Amino acid sequence: MKEITIQELTTILRECAGEEEGVDLDGQILDVEFADLGYESLALLEASGRIERDYGIVLGDDALNEARTPRALLEIVNSQLLSADLA
Repeated sequence: MKEITIQELTTILRECAGEEEGVDLDGQILDVEFADLGYESLALLEASGRIERDYGIVLGDDALNEARTPRALLEIVNSQLLSADLA
């Protein structure tokens, strides 16, 4: 089963939307809200599109609304990846 890691997620965030000055994406960010990391809805939309393309899943708008932290987004993405593997 393929699973996206926090390192892969931070790489996608950096490539899609850059990195806010003063924010260390390599630090303990799993439970920090995306807004506090400098990522607003447009940046997350672009990142989710990239995840969908790269990993062959569909996240949907509800997933982005529910995922307020990297941990929450990883849980949603990895759940979708698991479902895709079982299908």
